[in-house]
Amino acid sequence: MRKFLFRLLAILILLGLIGFIGFAYVGDLSPERTEQVVPTEIELK
Repeated sequence: MRKFLFRLLAILILLGLIGFIGFAYVGDLSPERTEQVVPTEIELK
């Protein structure tokens, strides 16, 4: 039983490290910022 828990813990740590490294490579997927100008009309009465 102890050997099974150790193996399970090792697998979870390994998957966590793989996920962390993958997020480090792909995690910065923020969109490029561009300035947008939208003309608006204001009606004054």
